[in-house]
Amino acid sequence: MNRMGGFVFMAAVVLVVQADAGGARKTGVSRAVAQAAQTRLTIEAAMDREISNVEGEVVGAAEAMPEDKFNFTPAGLNLPGSDYKGVRSFAVQVRHIAASNYFLWSAMTGDKLPEGLKDGNGPENLKSKAEIIQFLKDSFALGHRAATTLTAENILQMPEHSKWTRFHAMTFGVAHAFNHYGQMVEYLRMNGIVPPASRLKAD
Repeated sequence: MNRMGGFVFMAAVVLVVQADAGGARKTGVSRAVAQAAQTRLTIEAAMDREISNVEGEVVGAAEAMPEDKFNFTPAGLNLPGSDYKGVRSFAVQVRHIAASNYFLWSAMTGDKLPEGLKDGNGPENLKSKAEIIQFLKDSFALGHRAATTLTAENILQMPEHSKWTRFHAMTFGVAHAFNHYGQMVEYLRMNGIVPPASRLKAD
């Protein structure tokens, strides 16, 4: 199942389960169909799978960039007609994904934000490749914990101290990470590196 198909299926599961909980007759969805969908894939499992998908590609891309290229930004290439002034470096792209994960998902688990996390670019004290990748991995671990809190009853509710419903926070986190993964891929290829996910598809 491709990424878009995964999101569509996940949304369908949410609607079917909610229809079952709220009265399938009113929506035209049979109780048998709702129960079958819930048995095949729970909301928690569906979201956890989406997090695993983006985690694998983002972490793989981060690990593929050599340490000495981790602060690469295309501004240094001086490409004719380009305008890369002020864009995030590769390292800050990675920190940004992780920071956003924390901002989106911590309210669902009750976790405190990491020390030094003040904005979307992540803690400035994280400098080395190893430190930044660990920060990234920890943020996805938070996402997996957040997924375990999802139920048909609470998925459209806002957790305390959050501006978003659980559904929005979870799905936007995945979509946001994929968005920046695309930028990481471009940075890798500008350095002659094929992203690991692309290598697998080429085999």
